[in-house]
Amino acid sequence: MSSSHGNLLGEPPATLLPPTPEADAELAEGATAAEVVAHHPTVSSLWATLAEEALGRAERTLPDTIEAYAYARTGYHRGLDALRRNGWKGYGPVPWSHEPNRGFLRCVTVLATAAEAIGEHDEHQRCIQLLRDCDPTLAP
Repeated sequence: MSSSHGNLLGEPPATLLPPTPEADAELAEGATAAEVVAHHPTVSSLWATLAEEALGRAERTLPDTIEAYAYARTGYHRGLDALRRNGWKGYGPVPWSHEPNRGFLRCVTVLATAAEAIGEHDEHQRCIQLLRDCDPTLAP
């Protein structure tokens, strides 16, 4: 007889954010992320897009990195609010496989990258740990 010694209390169920059909429809109609976020400021995926665009500029400058950091931090906080509204207690799975979770997770990823780029190493490590905690397949 074999036994496993896992967490006897178990892990909380995965938190699955709801879809954002109105924002998605505006994007599909050709609006930019900046235009849509003005109408839907709670949608993390829009902030993630803005952050990724700033971080991905060909001749990225320090102001671009700071811009990416600010967008990512905004999307991160909006995502935390949404996660809490959907039962998240600050821990437990937030799987990448659930598409509506990706905006929040993308924000955390960009925040980690931008924090590292500006020398905010503690913040970088906190973000990497959060990604590991949310979905172990995401973090290095």
